[in-house]
Amino acid sequence: MQKPNQYNNMKTIYKAHILYTKEKSHFEVLENGYIAVGDDGRVIGVASNLALLDCEDAEVVDFGDRLLIPAMNDMHVHAPQVRNQGVAMDLELLPWLQSYTFPEESKYADIHYAESMYRRFLHTQWLFGTMRSCVFGTVHTESTRLLMKLYQETGMGALVGKVAMNRHCPDALSEDVEAAVEGNKRLIAEFNQPDALVRPIITPRFVPSCTPELLSACGELANKYQLPVQSHLSENTSEIEWVAELEPESKSYGDAYYRYGLFGQTPTIMAHCVWTDGHELELMKQNGVMVAHCPTSNYNLASGMALVRTFLDEGVRVGLGSDISGGHDLNMFRMLVYAIQVSKMHYQFNHSKHFLTMPEIFWIATKSAGSFFGKVGSFEPGYEFDALVIDDSVLNFDNYSLQERLERYIYLGDDRQIEYRFCRGKVIEEPTVI
Repeated sequence: MQKPNQYNNMKTIYKAHILYTKEKSHFEVLENGYIAVGDDGRVIGVASNLALLDCEDAEVVDFGDRLLIPAMNDMHVHAPQVRNQGVAMDLELLPWLQSYTFPEESKYADIHYAESMYRRFLHTQWLFGTMRSCVFGTVHTESTRLLMKLYQETGMGALVGKVAMNRHCPDALSEDVEAAVEGNKRLIAEFNQPDALVRPIITPRFVPSCTPELLSACGELANKYQLPVQSHLSENTSEIEWVAELEPESKSYGDAYYRYGLFGQTPTIMAHCVWTDGHELELMKQNGVMVAHCPTSNYNLASGMALVRTFLDEGVRVGLGSDISGGHDLNMFRMLVYAIQVSKMHYQFNHSKHFLTMPEIFWIATKSAGSFFGKVGSFEPGYEFDALVIDDSVLNFDNYSLQERLERYIYLGDDRQIEYRFCRGKVIEEPTVI
């Protein structure tokens, strides 16, 4: 088999069994199909016949019997919590933050510790084929800058946030408003470039950790620089009650963000939304706020089960998040499985809300999630070529359809079956770990 062009300085056509979801209702399946990719890393066309692509000058790379699918997107992940994966899974959200998360994140004042942990984190993301992410860093400007530089080094895409916190947290993680603004401005000046793969995202941790003054400052930064926003929303009932006490003038938790310019005034993604309904749901719809559904975290921290079917029915965009280390797994293919399982538990209580299908959850993980980064997550013309080449021969028996082969990989496969990883048309090599 000819290997992909490592430098991608010309048009390339890839031949393989191609599966992707233009619509959430079904897979597009091309047996021995072709994808033409331009030197800008975007899809030119997809066809079942090479002659239909009209790319006579293109190199052809034949992946044989392998599957070619869109890469994964992790829409909510805490990079500095990688060391805590699988630890303290017997606690609820608020005590878990105080006892485990905040002490670990305090260590990222040490840039050498940060580099060691962040390289491990990025390597694991690469292993599992996650090519785009919405990432929480810490309050530390230099460590967050390092994380962004490491993403640039790997060639993977990310929106990376310097976390804002100034109350109800350890002193080591509390930063006054002026320092938070200046730290963000430094990162914005360096990384907020048009069409860059790695860009900043405004990141108030959540309402209880930010004073009104800090929330206002975050909203002003988002508006001034037209930057996206990420945070947490309605994850836990105790948290919701706490927000109601802190922001008594707000009609809902989401409204507390909205009042500070942090809820759809610029592109916004909110993690969890387990208990979102009523006014909050309507506000999300009106403002185009995306949900990052994090099924493992919601189970591990006893938060509850987000009703993704309702979001889909109401036209709310949804992506999937690993949310380590509340979640224990960075493998986004596992998130597809867990999300289906959560929806089946909901179905037991309300048969009018049918559980998620495989095409639906694959669409959520790829095209729906990818829309937060632009034209990402599909193989339609004009989309950036973020892709995985899967050699699933070890999982194969005779007479499986291509869709059944993909489903088996999602449920049974792992990183050993991912042969190549592409982000914006470029082959992404294995990152260095120290």
